[in-house]
Amino acid sequence: MEEKNVIQALAALAQPVRLQVFRALVVAGPAGLTPGVLAEQLEVPPTSLSFHLKELAHAGLVSQERDGRNLIYRAVFEQMNALLGYLTENCCQGEACLPASTTACEC
Repeated sequence: MEEKNVIQALAALAQPVRLQVFRALVVAGPAGLTPGVLAEQLEVPPTSLSFHLKELAHAGLVSQERDGRNLIYRAVFEQMNALLGYLTENCCQGEACLPASTTACEC
């Protein structure tokens, strides 16, 4: 992952509502959530939620798919894992901290 993408992803997550939205989408897993469900769960006005989802999508952390009349938002686990990998790449003075099979979320 390139440094500019890391900065963009961290900047997107460095806001309380966006962090809550992203975490809710991670919990939802591959099924994702509609904006209406997210707004209700997080008690965020729909117009505000739309802005935050756009910022997360711009950072590559969430994807959007149309399903009939609904939009479904999902966490992009590959991007999340790449970000985590970048942040922990040189931890423990270059020594492996975890077995190789546990370095990423397997969602």
